[in-house]
Order: sequence, then C-alpha cells, then structure tokens
Amino acid sequence: MKRIHSRVAIAAAIAILAGVVGIRGLRAQPAPSAIRTVLLKQDTTVAGREAVMLMVELPPGSTEGRHIHPAAEVYAFVVEGTPTLDVAGQPPRTLKPGDVFTIAPGQVHEGSNKTGVPVKLFAVFFAEKGKTLTTPAP
Repeated sequence: MKRIHSRVAIAAAIAILAGVVGIRGLRAQPAPSAIRTVLLKQDTTVAGREAVMLMVELPPGSTEGRHIHPAAEVYAFVVEGTPTLDVAGQPPRTLKPGDVFTIAPGQVHEGSNKTGVPVKLFAVFFAEKGKTLTTPAP
C-alpha cells in the first residue's frame, strides 16, 4: 500500500512540475510583431522623393517598438481595429477606424494593439529616395 501511495505522489509531483514548466514556456514566448506589406513604391514628381504605401497589420497584443522615420513624412489611415499610438511628448491616443494621423520625420513613436482583435491601417511615406524608412528609436 505504501508503494502505491509513493508512486501516486511521484506521478503527481511530475505532473505539477511539467505544468509549471509548461506555463513558464508559454509566458516566455515573444509578443507578435507588426506585419508590413509594401503595396506601392514609386518616384514622385518631386525630385529626390518617392512614395511608399504600406499596409500595416498589428495582431492582438503586438507592438511596433519605438522607432523613427528619419527621412520620411508618414500619413496613415486606420482601416480596422483600435490601435494605440504613442508619440513622444504627447499623451497616448487610442484610434478607431476612419481616424488619420501624421508622423513627422525623426519623431519618436510606437503603434500597438492592446485589444483582442487585429488592427489594420494604411500608411503612405513621402520619403527621400533610397533612404531607410524606419530606424529603431535611440
């Protein structure tokens, strides 16, 4: 009888340990990140400038990370979902479908999705031709 109780106790301890390790593994997974799809990239009528149109998707719980657009003005339109926009020096804003916003060159900002539904927006970059569009914020 003692042998059965000790086997049950060992099995229970192993099950608990496996559960704890499994939960920690789930917590350690990185948050989803933004998905950027280039829809258009072409020269403009302004010398040395190009237009780049992106579709940006933010899965639930995702964030872009703080970044800048060193050589581009950005004009964006929220298509679906309610993203949070955090621009340095401004209070965070929760946007909704139909909202528009702009980002100036070099302005530190971050978009995130704190909801359980996807976010989709379109962004147009008016950029210096051949320059990097996005750089992590210093």
